[in-house]
Amino acid sequence: MSDTPGPVQTRAHRSAPPESTPASSTTATVQGLIEAAARDFTEAGIAFGHGTTNAFDEAAWLVLWGLGLPLDSALEGPDSVAEEVVDDATQARVAALVTARISTRKPAAYLTREAWLQGVPFYVDERAIVPRSFIAELLADGSIDPWLGEHTRQVLDLCTGNGSLAVLAVMVWPDVRVVGADISADALAVARINVDRHALADRITLLESDGLAAVPGRFDLILCNPPYVNSASMDHLPAEYRAEPALALAGGCDGMDFVRALLRAAPAHMSDDAVLVLEIGNERPHFENAFPHLEVVWLDTSAGDDQVLLVTREALAGHPPAP
Repeated sequence: MSDTPGPVQTRAHRSAPPESTPASSTTATVQGLIEAAARDFTEAGIAFGHGTTNAFDEAAWLVLWGLGLPLDSALEGPDSVAEEVVDDATQARVAALVTARISTRKPAAYLTREAWLQGVPFYVDERAIVPRSFIAELLADGSIDPWLGEHTRQVLDLCTGNGSLAVLAVMVWPDVRVVGADISADALAVARINVDRHALADRITLLESDGLAAVPGRFDLILCNPPYVNSASMDHLPAEYRAEPALALAGGCDGMDFVRALLRAAPAHMSDDAVLVLEIGNERPHFENAFPHLEVVWLDTSAGDDQVLLVTREALAGHPPAP
């Protein structure tokens, strides 16, 4: 989860288009529909951060999806779909989708029932937050690999949500098995859809657990994108974020309630050389205030080096967090 909009790789990311004259309702092109939707989104003041970061990208995503076109359709070049004419019936279908995005203030992924993370499609609905973890970047670019090795076989994706990080982990590391755990049975039902969609049921086990309470065994790597939004930020979240399950977002007064419990319990669930990769979003000051003596490594992401940290079992065992 993320308490403020942050960039996540999407297949429709484009720079803002030049100004142009809108096409008429009977001669609308794909480009014209995208530009019109982007203007509507800007005027309506909708919030982004669930896969796109600006009005044009959001418009491209919804228009292309509404037209049944690939989300990586080029809008420039010889194979562009930009100038394709859209018939009136299809225009109406796209217009309904754009209107729903504005009127409901739901993230686009809840309207399309699809989200993309690192080029991989995932099913999502209101039972789970829209996947956008920066940990996905670290899996894809190998940033975590220096802390891993031949011993890395058992991986835990804690707070798995719709299961996207669990799926990406087994795609990146063909020799690992993953347990995806979450307190929400509803979120796990969504995760099951994605595990089955990508035919990974033989490598991913889904488990209902309140934190680590019901998680058996020890792991060589723990990935966790927990609820970490502090209470003041929760009170001011845009409607798009309030459309998501609060259980997956709210982290208490300073955002560290779940994290405190996790770091106390984690060593007992980690092998000797294991590491924990933890996303805490914009809460680094709260994290450092809560754990001033804990040695961690901050990992570089597209949003900077203060969103995701790595901590070894040795560091956790040597400096257990205070209750």
